[in-house]
Amino acid sequence: MTMIDRRNLLAGSAALLAATTARAADAPTDTLKAAAASKGRRFGSAFAWSPPGADAGSFANPAYAALLKRDCDVLVPENQMKWQAIRPAADRFDFSRFDPMVEWATTNGFALRGHTLLWAYSKWFPAWLNNHDFGQRPAVEAARILDQHIDTVTKRYGRKIESYDVVNEAVDPDTGGLRETSLSRAMGGTAVVLDHAFRTARAAAPHAELVYNDYMSWEDGNAKHRAGVLTLLEEFRRRGTPVDALGVQSHIGLFKPTTDAGAVAKRLEPEWRAFLDRVTGMGYRLVITEFDVRDKGLPATIAPRDKGVADFARAYLNIMLSYPQLGDVLAWGMSDRYSWLRGFEPRTDGVIARGCPYDVDFRAKPLRGAMLAALAGGVQRAVVAR
Repeated sequence: MTMIDRRNLLAGSAALLAATTARAADAPTDTLKAAAASKGRRFGSAFAWSPPGADAGSFANPAYAALLKRDCDVLVPENQMKWQAIRPAADRFDFSRFDPMVEWATTNGFALRGHTLLWAYSKWFPAWLNNHDFGQRPAVEAARILDQHIDTVTKRYGRKIESYDVVNEAVDPDTGGLRETSLSRAMGGTAVVLDHAFRTARAAAPHAELVYNDYMSWEDGNAKHRAGVLTLLEEFRRRGTPVDALGVQSHIGLFKPTTDAGAVAKRLEPEWRAFLDRVTGMGYRLVITEFDVRDKGLPATIAPRDKGVADFARAYLNIMLSYPQLGDVLAWGMSDRYSWLRGFEPRTDGVIARGCPYDVDFRAKPLRGAMLAALAGGVQRAVVAR
């Protein structure tokens, strides 16, 4: 970003001054993207596809599109780039939903992240891939399928996508080991698959940031998951695997009853900082890829719940944003109306989770204010060459 100070403005032409003044007058100064940009970062969100006029977290919904345009610089598909969505069969791709998303985003000036080139988890493989016959030379056939997928996606979108979650969730949180899949069994091990995916992605998209993305988090019970991710990152470095950054999903949560979210955050901070120090100490950058707050341990009453969510989020983001290695910050949706938490992890009391910056009626909540303050107060992002 080029900063224009008063001296430069006075030295410039009258036309430049008028144009700069007009842009400044039109640009909101209290947006999440402006707060992030003030420290050299970008703020963004997941978004989705839906038919025109549908009530979904999609650019086709004018109210949701307005939130994206107001607060975001970068977007990521929530589901429409995953294998289940774009590869219905071994010999067939379907980009009919993702293409319009890319077109709308680029036409409206957004940068794009890609999620994901390989979700390394059998549960989320398409059925055909779990049941595929890899033939007499399984390693060769599995590598061909993986190469074809990565090459097809990256070459179709070229420089329109600047950053990829190349591999998603390869570590088993219960054991800290790597998950086995049909691809790993065919290719002789999960590490072989992951290295192959990153090397193929580097060759196919040399311009792009390549990210390993996972949901290890700072709450209690995640120690094995964090340890497994650290081991994987160490092994990537040892093997020379071209991984640029760790994607920290950041679906943070308060799961046990509490009235003091700040105290919970303070207790969790030391171990979380130790984890981040290990990651950055290996030379990795950080990306917050899927931020929201799971509020199951907070009361149903909106005011104290919103305060707890905001306090917890502010403490977490203050830690993350104290690392100059942190780049993009993306929410996993902007409105509670469309949050994945409503279906995937509903509250037992039946009230709607309030983990996004805007509520079901697109009204800003205290969480948005906490995010704005944290982004504005973070350290300047370091520009690190790959």
